[in-house]
Amino acid sequence: MSFRELTMIDVKEVLRRWLAGQSARQMARDGVVSRGTATRYIDAAKALGVGPSTELSEEVVRSVAHGVQARPTPAVSDPRQLLDARRIQIEKWLQQTEPLTLVRVHELLARDGTDVSYTTLRRWAQTELGFGGRSPTVRIDDPPPGEEAQVDFGLMGYVCGEDGKRRKLHVLIVTLPMSRYQFVWPTFLQTTEALIDGLDAAWAFFDGVPHRVVLDNMTAAIVRASAKDPTINPSFAEYAQARAFFVDPARVRHPRDKARVENQVPFVRERWFAGETFSDDIKLLRVSAARWSRDVAGTRIHGTTRRVPREVFEAEERSFLLPAPDAPFDVPRWTEPKVHPDHHVQVARSLYSVPTRYIGKRLHARADKKTVRLYLQGELIKTHFRVEPGKRSTDTSDYPVGKAPYATRSVDALITRARNLGEHVGAYAERLLAGMLPWTKMRQGYGLLRLCERYGAEKVDALCRSSLTFDVVDVPRIERMLKKAQQVVDTAPPGRVVSLPTSRFARDKSTFATMVPSAPKGGE
Repeated sequence: MSFRELTMIDVKEVLRRWLAGQSARQMARDGVVSRGTATRYIDAAKALGVGPSTELSEEVVRSVAHGVQARPTPAVSDPRQLLDARRIQIEKWLQQTEPLTLVRVHELLARDGTDVSYTTLRRWAQTELGFGGRSPTVRIDDPPPGEEAQVDFGLMGYVCGEDGKRRKLHVLIVTLPMSRYQFVWPTFLQTTEALIDGLDAAWAFFDGVPHRVVLDNMTAAIVRASAKDPTINPSFAEYAQARAFFVDPARVRHPRDKARVENQVPFVRERWFAGETFSDDIKLLRVSAARWSRDVAGTRIHGTTRRVPREVFEAEERSFLLPAPDAPFDVPRWTEPKVHPDHHVQVARSLYSVPTRYIGKRLHARADKKTVRLYLQGELIKTHFRVEPGKRSTDTSDYPVGKAPYATRSVDALITRARNLGEHVGAYAERLLAGMLPWTKMRQGYGLLRLCERYGAEKVDALCRSSLTFDVVDVPRIERMLKKAQQVVDTAPPGRVVSLPTSRFARDKSTFATMVPSAPKGGE
C-alpha cells in the first residue's frame, strides 16, 4: 500500500480499531492502512499513554497525529543566514517612501558582499517580509435595502451601421447590491451627459433612486481621484444634489470597492451581447438591453444569493428607494473662461459680456440650455440668456460711460452727437450716414466729431454748410481745408491780419468756363 498522509478521521479509525483489539496486520488486511503506517500511529499512541480507558477526544487524536506527521524543522541554509543578518537594512529599502525594487536590493547586497541568488532573496522576502504577496480580504456584507447602487462602464464590442462602419459599443451597468437587480444602458459615449442620461434611465427602470452611488474614477464624474478627498465633476455634483443621492467614488485600482457590478461586465457581454447581430440604432439597443435586464438577468437564480433578483427587489428593496425623478435633468457645462479686453468671455463658442472691472480675470461659467451664469469667487456677477454658437450677448451697460454707442455701432447716437455740435454738422452727418450701409461710413462720422473738437464746432459747421450747398459729402476734404487754413494762421507774423484762402466753392463762375468767347463781327 502506497504512503499517504492520514486525515484526522483516518487516525481516529486506526486508534479505535487498536483499542478494540485489532493488530496492525489485521488493519492492513482489512484495507484500512498499511501495516507500517498502523504501527507508527500505535507506537505514537503508546508513547502518549493512550490506553483502553482513554477517550478518543479530538485533542488526543490531534496529539497522536502530530507525533507521527510532524516533520523536523530543516536547518537554516547559509544564504538565508546571510539575509537574516541584513534584515533591518533590507526592510528599510523595501518600506521607505520610494521603495527600491527587489532587483536593485539584490545589486546593493551583492556590492556589499552578501552573495545570494535572486531567487533565494525573493523567496526569503516573501516568507520573512511578506513581499509581493496578496493581502487577505474580508467579505463585506451587502448594504441595507435601497442604500446603494454600484455603477460601471463596460466594453461590449463593435456594432455595424447601414454604411458598413463599425462603432465601439459600451454599456452602463447599474447594480443594486442588496437584491442584485441590475440595469444595462448601451451607449457610444462616456461623457457626463451620457452618464447622467443612463442613470436617469436606471432610476426610471427601478422606479426609484438609491441613497448612495458607488462608481469608479471615470472622468465623466470625477475630476481628481483621491481615496480621501476626491474632486467631483461640478456638473455631476449638481446632478447628485438634484436627485438627492451621495457620490461615493471607489479607490483607484481597487475593483473590489464595487465588486457587485465589476463582475457583471463579462456576464452582460456573454449573455446579452455575444452571438447577437445588432445594428448601430441606439434606440433599439436600449430597448433590447432593458428587456434583457428585466426578463433574463432579473429572473435568473443568482449564483451567490441563490435567489431571483427581480423578486427580491420587488419584495424587499423597492419601497426603500427615493422617489424617481419626473423630469429630465438639464446638464450644465462648467468652464473657466478669461475676460478679454473687449469685455466678453467665450462660453460654448459664444460670447457674453461682463463689466469693465472684471477684464483680465478668470471666471467660473455655468451654461445650461437656457442661461449662462458667470461667477467670481463664488459670487454671481452676470447672467445671460444663452445664444447660439457664433453669436454674442452684449449688455451695453457693461461698457464704460459713453462707449456703448461706439461699441454697438449706433448710427442714431452718432447723428445726435453731431446735431449737438451744430445745425449743419448734424445735417452733414445725416447725409453721410444715409446710405444702404451706414456703418461703413461711421469712421468718417466719428472723424467729423473729432474735427469739431480740434478746430472748433463753428468752423466745421461753416464748412459743412458750404459742402452741403455744393453736394460734396467728404470728411477728409473738410479736414484738408481746415489744416490748410490753420497753416496760414500759424505762419503769419504776430499781430498781422491775414486773409484766409478763398474757398474753392466760392470762386467766380468764369473760373469754370471751358470756352473762350468769340470776337464780335464787323458792323455789329
